[in-house]
Amino acid sequence: MIFGYVRVSTEEQNLRMQEQALQEAGCEEILADRGVRGNAVVKPQLARLLDKARDGDTIVVWRLDRLSRSLQDLLALMEDLEQRGLHLHSIKEQVDTNSPGGMLYFHMVGAFAQFERDVIRERTRSGLESAKLAGVKLGRPQKLTDEQWQALRPHITLHPDNNGKWQGIAKAATLAGVSRSSIYHRLQLEAQSLSDD
Repeated sequence: MIFGYVRVSTEEQNLRMQEQALQEAGCEEILADRGVRGNAVVKPQLARLLDKARDGDTIVVWRLDRLSRSLQDLLALMEDLEQRGLHLHSIKEQVDTNSPGGMLYFHMVGAFAQFERDVIRERTRSGLESAKLAGVKLGRPQKLTDEQWQALRPHITLHPDNNGKWQGIAKAATLAGVSRSSIYHRLQLEAQSLSDD
């Protein structure tokens, strides 16, 4: 069976041109999402179409951006279609996954998308390393300042009679207006710096 899928992001936009092109492409049934943006996670009629379609069926769209504006989402959808044994035909881009050239197109797009993600990840990692070497503190600002910690630290002790547990954590947290986990975190950082020395 040949299904058609059309989408417009506002109710005022007209689906007529898309629907006419899909009818000319031989679509037996056309499902339409009206007022649904391309980056929307849920496209009710597309989900319905995927439920109805069976192995060997073809989904025709006017343009690939009718399915998704996100390359990541489009590639994930393509993988899903491939696993279900469904084919995709895009009229405007002249892509048909029922042909070797159409499948090659999507594999190339996927490879370029993966390459772009890898380049971004490498740039981010490199930038973080440079920032660390320059002494930039990364992450959220600490809730507990160094001055507060210096004032509280003498009141927090490791008590040997209490199975080696810390004493004074709750009181220190209350005084500083932070959670107990913030106090434990500072103790961990302190222990790490001592072990590094």
